[in-house]
Amino acid sequence: MRRFELVTPASVDECLRALKGRGPEVKVLAGGTDLIAQLKVGMLNVATVVDLSGVADLRMLDGDAQRGFRIGAAVTARTLERDARLRAALPSLSESAALVGSIQIRNLATLGGNVCNAAPSADMAPPLVALDADAVIAGASGRRKVFMASFFTGVRQTVLAPDELLVEFAVPATGPRSGGAYLRHTPRRELDIAVVGVASQISLTDGVCRTARIALAAVAPTPVRAIAAEQALEGQPLTPHAIARAADLAVEAARPISDQRGSAEFRRHLVRVLTRRTLTIALERATA
Repeated sequence: MRRFELVTPASVDECLRALKGRGPEVKVLAGGTDLIAQLKVGMLNVATVVDLSGVADLRMLDGDAQRGFRIGAAVTARTLERDARLRAALPSLSESAALVGSIQIRNLATLGGNVCNAAPSADMAPPLVALDADAVIAGASGRRKVFMASFFTGVRQTVLAPDELLVEFAVPATGPRSGGAYLRHTPRRELDIAVVGVASQISLTDGVCRTARIALAAVAPTPVRAIAAEQALEGQPLTPHAIARAADLAVEAARPISDQRGSAEFRRHLVRVLTRRTLTIALERATA
């Protein structure tokens, strides 16, 4: 690993001052589960690393089912996995966090790091997209919100400017009679990355689907919403036939590639299967 300057700010403002004017030569360290590995193999060559571990505001976790949640970018996957409020109100996010590496990794890996690494297979990104969450970004001119569906611009690319910092996620209240789920397929049961991941989120009114969100991972350069499938569900009773049709439509949103981990055809099949399963689980949770 090459030498670099380590900056240890104690506040968001100090972070922004450390980032100012340094351009791509500076990187932010949260849990380090991706960054340290990339530095070790020479994938990245940086002059400065800004360590966020001393910024308490980034570890905030506040909210409930009625108010929605504010989740700091440095909240760990293990915290999201174990927090009772999140497991009850946002099960898809808790489920995705529980799939990130080993327990040791989850005690380090952060929600913001998983999102900002912007890998197509990132597990915690699809639930945030399906939950209509906003990313709250701090910069020299203040703070701005970016809809999570627009946060990713390509493989390992986001809307973040070099002198900006992702500080938190704002997740709106899902409302009564709502349910969500996240599932993925991996070649191994543990310690693997998604060949395909699907997050579904629905809400009901008088037995009819009021809103539906379906987000897919690892089938395009960025997480994608299956908008045609969502529209087919909204305003309709969620019958097995409607769910099966939505699963077929979700496949049309996927743009998978073939690689050593699975063919494009196999990934399309997984989109159909996992969409059907996550919608079925979401419906069960919404009607429980």
